[in-house]
Amino acid sequence: MLLTHARIETSLTLRHGEQILITLLVPLALLLGLSLLDIVPTGELGTLSRVDWVTPRILALAVMSSAFTGQAIALGFDRRYGVVKRLSATALPRWLLVAGRLVAALVVVALQAVVLGVVAALLGWSPSGSGIAIAVPLLVLGTLSFGALGVLLGGALRAEMVLALANIVWFVLLLAGGILLAPSVLPGALGDVVALLPSGALAEGLRAALVDGTLAGGPIATLAVWTALAAALATKTTKLT
Repeated sequence: MLLTHARIETSLTLRHGEQILITLLVPLALLLGLSLLDIVPTGELGTLSRVDWVTPRILALAVMSSAFTGQAIALGFDRRYGVVKRLSATALPRWLLVAGRLVAALVVVALQAVVLGVVAALLGWSPSGSGIAIAVPLLVLGTLSFGALGVLLGGALRAEMVLALANIVWFVLLLAGGILLAPSVLPGALGDVVALLPSGALAEGLRAALVDGTLAGGPIATLAVWTALAAALATKTTKLT
C-alpha cells in the first residue's frame, strides 16, 4: 500500500507544471546562472570554481523546493478539496498517508539530484566518490526534515495561507537562510542562527561532503532535531479539512 500510494503521489507531483517550475526549473536556472556568470563574490569562492561552490547549495535548494514548498502547497489544497478526508476514510492509516508523501518527495529529490548533478558535471563539477556517498544520506535526512516541515505547514493552515507562506519562506531561506550566502560570511550572531536553520544546515553539510569530502556532525544533528520536532508537532496539528 505504501508503494502504491507513493507512486500516485509522485505521479501527481510530476504532472503539476507549477511544481516542476519551483522544484526543478528554478534550481536549474540558478545553477547555470551562478556557475556561468560572475555573480558569486570572489571572497566566498576561495580556491573553488564557481560550479563547485554552487552545486551543493543548489542541491539544498532543490530539496527545500520539493520537500517543503511543494509538499506544503499540495497538502494544503488536498485538504481544501477533501482529498485527505476521503483518503483517511479508506483502509490507509494516517501514518501511511504521510509516509507516502515523504517517499514521493524522496523520489522527486532523487530525480532532481540526478538532473542537477549531470548538468553540473557538464559545467565542470567533479566531486569525489566519497563525497557523493556522504551526500546521499544528507539528502535523505534533509528531505525528511523539510518534508515534516511541509506537512506541519500544509496540514494546519488554509490552502491560500499555505500558498503564500510557503513561497515567502522559500524566498527568505534562499536569500538569507544559508543557501546563497554561507553562514560564515554573515555578521555576528546572525551567522550562528542561520547555521541552525534546516536550510543552512543542509547547505553546509552538503558543502562539507561534496567540497571537503567530510561528514559534518553539526548539520546532521540540526536536521535530526528539526525532523523530530516538526514531525511531533505535525501529528498534533494536522487537520483533515
